[in-house]
Amino acid sequence: MGGLAVIARGLGYEVSGSDQNVYPPMSTQLEEQGIHLMEGYKAENLAGKPDLVVIGNALSRGNPEVEAVLNQGIRYISGPQWLAEHVLYNKWVLGVAGTHGKTTTTSMLSWILEHQGFKPGFLIGGIPMNFGISARLGESDFFVIEADEYDSAFFDKRSKFVHYRPRTAILNNLEYDHADIFPDLDAIKKQFHHLIRTIPGEGLIISPASEHNIDDVLAMGCWTPVSRTSINGNSQWNAQLGKADGSQFKVSFEGVEQGCVEWTLTGDHNVYNAMSAIVAAKHVGIVPSAAIEALAAFKNVKRRMEVIAKINGVTLYDDFAHHPTAIETTLDGLRKQVGPERIIAIVEPRSNTMRLGVHTETLASSLNQADLAILYQPDNLGWDLSGLLKYAGNIVICRTLDEIIAKLKLEARYGGHFVLMSNGSFGGIYLRLQEDLRLSH
Repeated sequence: MGGLAVIARGLGYEVSGSDQNVYPPMSTQLEEQGIHLMEGYKAENLAGKPDLVVIGNALSRGNPEVEAVLNQGIRYISGPQWLAEHVLYNKWVLGVAGTHGKTTTTSMLSWILEHQGFKPGFLIGGIPMNFGISARLGESDFFVIEADEYDSAFFDKRSKFVHYRPRTAILNNLEYDHADIFPDLDAIKKQFHHLIRTIPGEGLIISPASEHNIDDVLAMGCWTPVSRTSINGNSQWNAQLGKADGSQFKVSFEGVEQGCVEWTLTGDHNVYNAMSAIVAAKHVGIVPSAAIEALAAFKNVKRRMEVIAKINGVTLYDDFAHHPTAIETTLDGLRKQVGPERIIAIVEPRSNTMRLGVHTETLASSLNQADLAILYQPDNLGWDLSGLLKYAGNIVICRTLDEIIAKLKLEARYGGHFVLMSNGSFGGIYLRLQEDLRLSH
């Protein structure tokens, strides 16, 4: 929604908005763009009767501002529909879908196009450091968008990505997620097939050859060419790892080497993300060698294994991972990079799926690469994390942030890599922990 506000501002509209608990980097971005942010939801925020209210999918009936919109007869629309009608209708849309890696892949692809002078528009669910902003209108016919399967609004239960009509579609992966709105994996597959139905026959679908859930979706009917990627495999597009941590790999197309990516990112997941971005860029006319050159200058997204501090032998990372697979692949990439050095994962199980307790055994096993995993159990979590203890011996459960910080101060004596994993603000632990680690030395 913050990104949509930035794009609407770029179109020349006067934009204001309501939200609660907004924190950096999004709050900072809105301020810099001159967008007035009102804290909390109330009818008074609609004073002056706006021409149109874009309602985010986190809001539902009973919200005081939503009720006021309905009672006053103000025009309203979902974010994805507004974007489709005002921005995407005449663009070559490059959509990035999947359970994991959407934000990073969208950022990579936007950067490749930017690096080659395409000046694309984009809408990304994070802030890529190459741009310093999560969305912009752009100056070309190309628009890169993070295509999410979550629903559009309380009055439009279609997945957001159904509105986007991509010509180039990346389907990174597909797992069960969003347990608050999808009863099972098959329900998500159905939504993905709705997306596939909108992709032109002259378009392109890009997906890893190893993603069998994507295969199931394509088997429901596909009218578009599909390009496959692999790692150390034999797909049409293949990445041959030069280093086990994924920081160096050769790119081949139909057996012919196109170049070698050498960059700062790690993990097989980021290699797959990069391969998808390279293939998508080729679809709009960027040769792989140019895309590879761009990736060498790619800076990751804020809150994606972002190093936020190095204090007395401890490296602190801020990471958005909030699904067991994302946690596992992130820690695996770090382990391959740092070898035997100590890794401590600090996890806030905050996503709707996590809060419903859907992932128990898988969450425990996803933390295997950590020497120690500290999990935050606030009073309002909704399920008891102690059930994880029977699946893993490296897990400690803490009920307060003070308890977590005290534990980490003790662990800091031995140095290592502390990875803070949450898709929220984690109670402001980031700054508090840095201050306490500096003071305790």
